[in-house]
Amino acid sequence: MSLFALIAALLLEQLHPLSSRKYQQAWQSAYVAFFQHHFNAGKRKHGKIAWFLAVLPLLACVIAIYWLLYYAHPWLAFLFNVLVLYLIMGFRRFSHFFTDIHHALRDDNLEEARVLLSSWRGTSTRELNAGEVARLAIEEALIASYRNVFGVILWFVLFSAIGLGGAAGALLYRLGQWLHSCWCHEELGEFGDFAAKAYYVLEWLPLRMTAATFAVVGDFEDTVYCWRTQALSWPDSEVGILLASGAGALGVRLGMPIPQDGRLLDRPELGVGDDADVDYLRSTTGLVWRSVVFLLILLLLLTLASLLS
Repeated sequence: MSLFALIAALLLEQLHPLSSRKYQQAWQSAYVAFFQHHFNAGKRKHGKIAWFLAVLPLLACVIAIYWLLYYAHPWLAFLFNVLVLYLIMGFRRFSHFFTDIHHALRDDNLEEARVLLSSWRGTSTRELNAGEVARLAIEEALIASYRNVFGVILWFVLFSAIGLGGAAGALLYRLGQWLHSCWCHEELGEFGDFAAKAYYVLEWLPLRMTAATFAVVGDFEDTVYCWRTQALSWPDSEVGILLASGAGALGVRLGMPIPQDGRLLDRPELGVGDDADVDYLRSTTGLVWRSVVFLLILLLLLTLASLLS
């Protein structure tokens, strides 16, 4: 049933994407801010307590709802999983930026592409040329597809496999992201240390599974080579695994220095092959969709093997 829930959620989001997530984002911000306001005393132990209080009750509620619906009728539990995935997972969280940048570059409208990329990344892009815009767009797409699709899918499958309902796994992953992004700042002191550690744990397996999937559906040898030799050079070595493997799978060079705010921002080179251009944006879309299809086929084979055994 988890396979069909994933397929249904993906199809639903493509056919009828959420028109706005502002209410969902407002709820997230208020929820996280509540625990930060009441528990932040600048110490690591307070952050740990706040993290568990923010996560565990919600997970317990989702698991309880899933099993109550399952006992009422399995199809109700199936629909609940689809609903949670629809709200949490989504290509549409980033694909409109990527698609619009692709169209702008294809039409030689560099200024529009810069504006779109700046809105997406939240940084100035007025000094970038077309190749640099394409390169950064590919990097953002790889990161966004992992955090909004692959990470959610893999935690959903893990929780489904242990009988806790996939919705709880997807929610756990997303909660870990929210708390990490909101609490891991210098001004909060040690309060965000546990959120950072928990996020690292939540990311460890899905990130490497995603990189391995890129190797299978892309250029295997280049992906493995870039993963092993280049990932650690990136400032965030975990993100470096994703970007290096994605660059190797595509056969494109990512990273490298870029101009920003009148200075040259030094970044290590990732990947092998050609410089990024508009054609590689289409290749990136293909890589992401092939990876999703591969994961669904793998889940189908595991489901069939389980049934046959």
